[in-house]
Amino acid sequence: MRHGSLPGVHGRVRPLTLLGDPVLHTPCGEVADFGPELADLVEDLFATMYAAEGVGLAANQIGVPLRVFVFDCPDDEDVRHLGHVVNPRPVVTDGVVVRGPEGCLSLPGLEAGTERYDHAVVEGFTVTGEPVTVHGTGFFARCLQHESDHLDGTVYADRLDGRRHRKLMRRVARASWRRPA
Repeated sequence: MRHGSLPGVHGRVRPLTLLGDPVLHTPCGEVADFGPELADLVEDLFATMYAAEGVGLAANQIGVPLRVFVFDCPDDEDVRHLGHVVNPRPVVTDGVVVRGPEGCLSLPGLEAGTERYDHAVVEGFTVTGEPVTVHGTGFFARCLQHESDHLDGTVYADRLDGRRHRKLMRRVARASWRRPA
């Protein structure tokens, strides 16, 4: 990101990848080149996330199968967390397991009660290749786990079982974004 500017200001809004696209269920590849193309991707991720009014976005959600995600997400104390992680690796997920409403920009307009730990730590790198560690609690911990899952080829619907999963899949089947135009 450019020094002194808000993330996403110089990015372009890209189309979101919706549930059903194979890229969402394929593990993403590691980023090897920390050059200007990666910086542009991070800017595009922020621009797309803000345009869709999300709190996090993984690269495969715009069709790019690389291990990168961005976030602008509050925690349960309403503290804002803003940033990105390249090649993230969850190192801690612990604490209380909380079932809370979870949505996804790749399943627009839908949400389901999903179990997540209330504490998470992710290690990775910045867009310039500097090591970074991101700590999250509450809703922000949910966001970190959700975005990390995306990069492993998992969407929150995959974490549901039984009645919750069936109910969400019925709603997906009826969603306007699933119907051919």
